[in-house]
Amino acid sequence: MAIDPKPSNNGAPEEALLKVPAKDPKKKKDEKKEEDLSDEDLALKEQLELYVERVQDSDPGIQKLALDSMRQEIRTSTSSMTSVPKPLKFLRPHYGTLKSFYETMGDSDQRKYLADILSVLALTMSAEGERESLKFRLLGSEGDIGSWGHEYVRNLAGEISQEYVHRQTEEADIDDLMGLVTQIVAFHMKHNAEPEAVDLLMEVEDLDLLTKHVDATNYKRTCLYLTSSASYLPGPDDMLVLDIAHAIYLKFKEYPSALRVALSLDNLQYVKEVFTLCDDMLQKKQFCYILGRHGVDFVLDEDMIADDDEREVMQELINNAKLSEGYLNLARDIEVMEPKSPEDIYKVHLIDGRASAGASVDSARQNLAATFVNAFVNAGFGQDKLMTVPSESSSGGSTGSWLFKNKEHGKASAAASLGMILLWDVDSGLAQIDKYFHSTDNHVIAGALLGVGIVNCGVNNDCDPALALLADYIDKEDSTVRIGAIMGLGLAYAGSQNEQIRAKLSLILGDSKAPLDVIAFTAISLGLVYVGSCNEEVAQSIIFSLMDRSESELGEPLTRLLPLGLGLLYLGKQESVEATAEVSKTFNEKIRKYCDMTLMSCAYAGTGNVLKVQNLLGHCAQHLEKGDETHQGPAVLGIAMVAMAEELGLEMAIRSLEHLLQYGEQNIRRAVPLALGLLCISNPKVNVMDTLSRLSHDTDSEVAMAAIISLGLIGAGTNNARIAGMLRNLSSYYYKEASPLFCVRIAQGLVHLGKGLLTLAPYHSERFLLSPTALAGIITLLHACLDMKSIILGKYHYVLYFVVLAMQPRMLMTVDEDLKPLSVPVRVGQAVDVVGQAGRPKSITGFQTHSTPVLLAAGDRAELATEKYIPLTPILEGFVILKKNPDYRED
Repeated sequence: MAIDPKPSNNGAPEEALLKVPAKDPKKKKDEKKEEDLSDEDLALKEQLELYVERVQDSDPGIQKLALDSMRQEIRTSTSSMTSVPKPLKFLRPHYGTLKSFYETMGDSDQRKYLADILSVLALTMSAEGERESLKFRLLGSEGDIGSWGHEYVRNLAGEISQEYVHRQTEEADIDDLMGLVTQIVAFHMKHNAEPEAVDLLMEVEDLDLLTKHVDATNYKRTCLYLTSSASYLPGPDDMLVLDIAHAIYLKFKEYPSALRVALSLDNLQYVKEVFTLCDDMLQKKQFCYILGRHGVDFVLDEDMIADDDEREVMQELINNAKLSEGYLNLARDIEVMEPKSPEDIYKVHLIDGRASAGASVDSARQNLAATFVNAFVNAGFGQDKLMTVPSESSSGGSTGSWLFKNKEHGKASAAASLGMILLWDVDSGLAQIDKYFHSTDNHVIAGALLGVGIVNCGVNNDCDPALALLADYIDKEDSTVRIGAIMGLGLAYAGSQNEQIRAKLSLILGDSKAPLDVIAFTAISLGLVYVGSCNEEVAQSIIFSLMDRSESELGEPLTRLLPLGLGLLYLGKQESVEATAEVSKTFNEKIRKYCDMTLMSCAYAGTGNVLKVQNLLGHCAQHLEKGDETHQGPAVLGIAMVAMAEELGLEMAIRSLEHLLQYGEQNIRRAVPLALGLLCISNPKVNVMDTLSRLSHDTDSEVAMAAIISLGLIGAGTNNARIAGMLRNLSSYYYKEASPLFCVRIAQGLVHLGKGLLTLAPYHSERFLLSPTALAGIITLLHACLDMKSIILGKYHYVLYFVVLAMQPRMLMTVDEDLKPLSVPVRVGQAVDVVGQAGRPKSITGFQTHSTPVLLAAGDRAELATEKYIPLTPILEGFVILKKNPDYRED
């Protein structure tokens, strides 16, 4: 039958066999070993060989005794797996003998016993791919598999997954396997090996089993593994895994985590369910803070919260009505309320000689740069030194004076900057912007309209002030005014899926007389309002509008915003985009590929889908003629959008982009800095910083300018001293060239965004949730930067204000049960990845203890340093409600 695995002794000379009277002839090697064995081991070896002989005895009683003794020996020795257990080692030569004897046995208990032992021996003996361990296991007795030791169970799990695939292809029955799977999963869950249990269930496609086996001790670790593995799984498995995690969290009433998973799945039904299941009012307020931070437009109803007053309070939290107040509290605590002027940011006195000479000239371009810097640095503080200075005379002299230091379209950005300074403070903001509506200058009115949109960005209000103010201006004669109103609506209602806006803006898209720039901004605004909604009607109107464009219009830089508006509708929605992508293949060949890249990169943004990254890299590798290559820009950005989902993919994408820099054509090199900026936004990694610093001196001015803007993006809101130094040096390097200098100024403004209290990172909740509106704002800006000269350096510089969608305070603000700020000590340190680690590892390292409110940098995590309070959410970010710990005793 089976071949005896002992190689027979052909080569050894005869004399060698006579030295030691061994039971059967063996190789020389084995004799040496036998001499080295200690007396105990020798006794054990002889004992086992005796058992092997006894097993083959004809008397069933003797067989049973021998098998029992053999089991006993093997079991007592498999506790540690640092080396192969002795009994297994000594029984290896007899594996073939036992196997052939097994085949001759009649059906009996002894035969099943022997199958069990063979199954364990196969752990070290069976040939690759034979799956003998599993074969004998299924033939053996129904005993507890755990008693054979951990390694054996792991080996079985591996063989089961191979067998499962094999049986699936042959469509064979899998019930016997599933019985074993249940046993193994129970064993793993009992022994703190949750990841292994999850992996096995993923292999056999039966994750539902998991909910039966989790208990209060291991559900957190299991869910942590599930949620963090989601970004490495292909769709639809990633959704399935999150679904299971959500079910487990609900089962153990871990509602804040269930809510985060629901948001990650973008399933508002689940969000409602969490609200209805939870009966703790404070806990619900915490949910509202989480929803507000994520930027979801969510309306509470009576089923979720019965009391009208409570409901109003909570709706305000979701609408971010208290965001401005919290942000200013943070600013007061850190003592940065003092307004800063652009000069404080440029720090001209630190630069050697030559640059400061040219700086005194009062040119319109430099004033425009100062407008943006001032807006970014004082964002949300409600006061600055250019726009909100109290007027000396009744005519409002000085406020007007800065406005009119800007030329034509510069005035629009200047007026809008007031909205940025008063960010999130709707009442005071609208009151201060109101004066510009009485202006006779269309640019000022356009800026005021945009300013209204910016003030309302991320803050919803029941009386819809933005819609009321902006709706009348959408159809004015002047296209600047129209763009101001349209972009304002897009910013104010991003993600709200507001029907009235759709009705109003779709008409403009269908209007053949509307100028191209108005149409482009309308498409973007619709994309923002309906971001990630896959809304058919909006998609239709943008598609028709694209088809109506003439040959000459398709060559215009602004036309590229139309496909982007279309892509935003499918942001992160994966295969839902396919129907639209098919339609886009019928477009004019000038824009067909551009549209295809943009749609694909938006649909898979934040999914980490490896196949899509490869596909996009393939498009970037081609060397095309001039005119055919416009689609490569969005493809490069697409690589960053897809790969930003998790740290590993992100590092790999950075490396791939380095290759593109070396081998890509010029147009690809122009997009690479922007892609790097997106990957490390508000997270200045040193290697990326150095790459961008090198590119900022590139001979191609477009590459240099993109790199400079990206330096601003990776340092956004961090006050990073190294980047600030680089930008100061660049400002003296480019002191004679207006365009790069303008970019340097913008980057300086971004680095000091909100005096270092804000972040542009679209990820929050420890990089688990991606805010769709934030990402949409950033990619709109980056797409505009693909053609710097005609958009940002032309008359559409106000697209820079799209970053407002991503601006969020990077704070941890603890509040008490009445939602009043409460200062408690917290430890803030570098987050440690504890997924699947044994024991209870520390989740942060290198921490410092501060009292709240505190700032959190990229990759930081906070934990309470006191037992006195219990946080109502496991992730300490943004607003966190603390309740008193009833078990706390003062020492």
